[in-house]
Amino acid sequence: MGPLTGTIRVPGDKSISHRSLMFGALAVGKTNISGLLEGHDVLATADALRAMGARITRHSENEWSVCGVGVGGLLQPEQALDMGNSGTSTRLLMGLIASHGIAAHFTGDASLSSRPMGRVIDPLSRMGASFHAAAASSGKETLPLMMTGCHPAVPIEYRLPVASAQVKSAVLLAGLNTPGITTVIEPVPTRDHTERMLKGFGADLTVEETGEGRVIRIRGDAELSPQTITVPGDPSSAAFFIVAALLADGSDLTIENVGLNTTRAGLITVLQQMGGQIDLLGKREVGGEPVADLRVRHSQLRGIDIDPAIAPSMIDEFPVLFVAASLASGTTTTSGLDELRVKESDRLSAMASALRLAGAIVEEREDGLVIVGSGGAPLRGTTAGPVATHLDHRIAMSMAIAGMVSSGGVEIDDTRPIATSFPVFESLLEKSTASLRCAPS
Repeated sequence: MGPLTGTIRVPGDKSISHRSLMFGALAVGKTNISGLLEGHDVLATADALRAMGARITRHSENEWSVCGVGVGGLLQPEQALDMGNSGTSTRLLMGLIASHGIAAHFTGDASLSSRPMGRVIDPLSRMGASFHAAAASSGKETLPLMMTGCHPAVPIEYRLPVASAQVKSAVLLAGLNTPGITTVIEPVPTRDHTERMLKGFGADLTVEETGEGRVIRIRGDAELSPQTITVPGDPSSAAFFIVAALLADGSDLTIENVGLNTTRAGLITVLQQMGGQIDLLGKREVGGEPVADLRVRHSQLRGIDIDPAIAPSMIDEFPVLFVAASLASGTTTTSGLDELRVKESDRLSAMASALRLAGAIVEEREDGLVIVGSGGAPLRGTTAGPVATHLDHRIAMSMAIAGMVSSGGVEIDDTRPIATSFPVFESLLEKSTASLRCAPS
């Protein structure tokens, strides 16, 4: 494969894009958003908010506006809310609806319908919301689900049993329209876009560091003010190009305007520990979020034992990190990654199988992978049929990068799910590789 050189810009941050639309829908007035990610997941959020009364308009590529209904102003949706493949849309919208006196029918694709919703159902039920299976084939904690909000809801103090920004955000969003103070205790810090952005929109929210962890309090009956938001580049999308440039001999690639929120930047820290040359240029703040341009150069990586405490700050980036580890010198050990088993797929099992098929040496453990690197030698590539992505966009993109650093290429069963988070991924890669082959679908 040839080197990756020049300058690129990845699409807007998915987490911030979701929240920009949601908080804009709860503000009174017009919120303007530039750099919005226009992937399927974010568009599912936009459609659901329209169904509940918000006026959301696309003016040009990545430029949008939202005319909100105000906190407490969401309307009863007339039809089911189709969440597609988006767990973020589903869990955060459940939080919004939980403290409104309306009902909603949530549906999704086969992948989303297999993912657990109990982690948000539990705290939202304590606040007064109710949930019921919407079909004989569905369980009480998987889609399709019917939920009915409660108004007024009951403020709670909730200690997160697992590190999950989605659960934290769902409870805080329910707290916006709940009289009194709703408290979330976070033993392990997770991405904090919700806290940053709610403060920016005018919510009465405080964060306190204590011996128990981060204690986040939000006062209900909030009034949010419209904002002008610039969405930074998504670090989870940049991750694929960072790893590709580190692995491809002769690469010297600059990725502009990447969000570097400390709760999201774990991958860069780990890759630097592995010997990766990643320079952060022009550090600045955009819309309350730290950003920088990343200069990434080819590096010989070395295997390390990755501290499980860093996992929450790079949980979505582990699939592509596993690719980097498969070409490092020595052994990389990961642990504490139970959360990866309940993402769009079981990402530990899926990546272990896919990398083995491509020629890597991988041991799957209950909570992580152990990968013996090739010392920089290309992977063999797939010779026994395509790798199974399980409708998981990050598995598909990670194995596309694996194909770039293999001698025989990697065949992928289905690249269509990539559009959920990174619609232009393949076009950005086309100019630098011919090793990605998609099996007929």
